[in-house]
Amino acid sequence: MKQTLKISSAHNEKVKFLQELQQKSAVRRETGLAVVEGLREMGHCLRAGYEFHSVFFCPPLIGEGAMRSIDGYGCKCYEVSREVYEKVAYRGSTEGVIAIVDQKRIMLADLSLSEHPLIVVLESVEKPGNLGAVLRSADAAGADAVLVCDPLTDLYNPNLIRSSIGAIFRVPCVACASGEAIDFLKGKGIKILTAQLQDSELYYDTDMRCGTAIVMGTESTGLTNVWREAADAHIRIPMNGELDSLNVSVSAAILLFEAVRQRN
Repeated sequence: MKQTLKISSAHNEKVKFLQELQQKSAVRRETGLAVVEGLREMGHCLRAGYEFHSVFFCPPLIGEGAMRSIDGYGCKCYEVSREVYEKVAYRGSTEGVIAIVDQKRIMLADLSLSEHPLIVVLESVEKPGNLGAVLRSADAAGADAVLVCDPLTDLYNPNLIRSSIGAIFRVPCVACASGEAIDFLKGKGIKILTAQLQDSELYYDTDMRCGTAIVMGTESTGLTNVWREAADAHIRIPMNGELDSLNVSVSAAILLFEAVRQRN
C-alpha cells in the first residue's frame, strides 16, 4: 500500500488532530475539514467528488477487500493499532477505517433543480441526529435539496454524518439564513408549505405536484413568524393521540413521501 505510515500511540499529533476535528465544530470551521467514519459513508463521499486528505485504518478490524479499496482514496494512509483506533472511533462498531476529507460549501446559487423541485427546509434544527435522519428521507424521496436555515449545528458534525449514513454527501445541503432561502424559493416560483398546527389544512389535501418546499421548525418552538408569513399554505399531520407533535425527522418522511405519492 502506497504512502502507509504506522501509528501506535494515541498521543501522536495526527491522532490528536483527528480527535479535535471530531469533537470541535470550531476546528472543523477553521480548517474546512471533516471526519468520515465507515466504508459505506466513505464510498458515498468518494463518489460525490470529495477530496480525501488522509485515511486511518486498523488491519485487524477490516477485511482484505476493504484493505485493497483504501488505495483508491489517493491520499496518505496511516495504519493504527487497535488501541489507537478504539480511542478515535466515534462509533461503537469496529469497521476499522476513518478518513479526513475536505468539506464542500454549497450555496443556493449552486443548486441544480429539477423541473418541479422538491425541497426540504429546516429552521434552527439543533440535533445533528435529527438532521441526519431527515437527509436519509430526502435521499430516499429523491428530493432536490435540503436547506438548513439559521443552523444550530454544523453540517459536518460526526453524529450528523453517522445518522445520515452518508446522505449528507448525496443530497445537496445548503446552510443559509431564512431570508435568503425565502427569496430563493419565491424567485424560483417554488410553493412554500409550512408544517404547523395553527391555521392549517391536512397535508394530503394540499397539492405538492408543483415545485414544493416543505418547511419545518423545531419540535419545541416550531417555526418563526418569518416562515409562517412567507408561506403559500400551512399544512399539518393529523394527531389523534394526546401528543401534538412528531419528531421532525418522522414528520419530514411523512410529508416527503406524500409528495412522492402525488407525483407518481
